[in-house]
Amino acid sequence: MDEHLQEDWLDARLRDEAPYIDDAGFTARVIQNLPTRRFRFFREAILLCMTLLASAVTYTVSDGAHFLVAAVNRLASMPLLFICLVAICCTTLITAIAAGAAFSKARGESLG
Repeated sequence: MDEHLQEDWLDARLRDEAPYIDDAGFTARVIQNLPTRRFRFFREAILLCMTLLASAVTYTVSDGAHFLVAAVNRLASMPLLFICLVAICCTTLITAIAAGAAFSKARGESLG
């Protein structure tokens, strides 16, 4: 938080002290003469069509996503205790990784 306030102070200080240099309208003329941005409809249409085609091919090759239905059926037939244990283990693992990353970052900031 203190770092954020320092950056805001520094940005404000640099903006306040930046002298204006009169360029007799040069910047405005350059901006006015820049080419207009072209709308690239053709590129976006090709990307959209290729994405839809790839999705259709994947759906067809995977036998109509039958493997997803089988996975859901397998998950539904598991005992609830097993699912809870797996969820607790995953939560503990992710929490440990996040705590380790936070500790590492805090340690690195205190050293530097």
